[in-house]
Amino acid sequence: MTDITILTCKAYFAPKHPTAYTDNIFLEYRLLKEALERLGLTVRRTYWDDPTYDWSQTRAVVFRTIWDYFERFDEFWPWLEQVQHKTRLINSMELIQWNIDKTYLFDLAERGIPVVPSVLVKKGRHRSLKEIAAPYNWSDLVVKPTIAGGGFLTYKYPSDQLDQVQSEFDALVDQRDMLVQGYIPSITSMGEASLMVFNGEFTHSILKRAKSGDFRVQDDFGGSVHPYDETPEEVALAQKVMAQCSQVPAYGRVDIVWDDQNQPMVSELEIFEPELWVRHAPWAADNFARAIAQQLSI
Repeated sequence: MTDITILTCKAYFAPKHPTAYTDNIFLEYRLLKEALERLGLTVRRTYWDDPTYDWSQTRAVVFRTIWDYFERFDEFWPWLEQVQHKTRLINSMELIQWNIDKTYLFDLAERGIPVVPSVLVKKGRHRSLKEIAAPYNWSDLVVKPTIAGGGFLTYKYPSDQLDQVQSEFDALVDQRDMLVQGYIPSITSMGEASLMVFNGEFTHSILKRAKSGDFRVQDDFGGSVHPYDETPEEVALAQKVMAQCSQVPAYGRVDIVWDDQNQPMVSELEIFEPELWVRHAPWAADNFARAIAQQLSI
């Protein structure tokens, strides 16, 4: 029996034409694999919808680059519900169920965590963007699906174009639950910080910046990654966010932006399949591996 199976998606399992992007994926995998092996654990890697893989013959699966799940959610979710009965999930199904939908942001806000203010628009329940923005004095808006990643179907709507984009937004709402947020200017001027936390302990951080003329910091849209010197307040916030989870995640990431008073607030909590930039702090692979090993002993 294999101890740990690292999950990816088919596109990143054995790419025919490697790129710098896929090279990073394999580097991250190698760092984690070697760290797990130093703990005496056996490791395999496959894609989540591999029809030949016997999930009952692995002690646990760790979700990494399964970055097609939100585009294939109607396939992914039934698969996940089945596989949870065949092996251990790290992080757990309980955490995934809570974190996979961005409405967890409302839970964090209720617990006193500063988060990017958001309004939920449920599937099929059309609402006027102008009416959503008015009570908050929002000007430019950002809309995104509640279940998504990598900037998927995420758009910025300028305040003077809300009437023109209303039909586009309505079409999105026809298909899925959506979040509407006031645009945070610091995303353009300062970027977005990502703080990595393993088993409740902060390890390292990076800063993501959007390319000129864009607001999305993801590398899919030309965003770039830079070193970052996190503040003690930001580390404390990241650890406080992790402490709100129903159980301590083995691994996760807290994304932070800054309000108009330069105070940090949470834009995302990623404890399902986050990019963790271990390649920027290779020693953190050992923290990652120890956190996974501890889950095996629970």
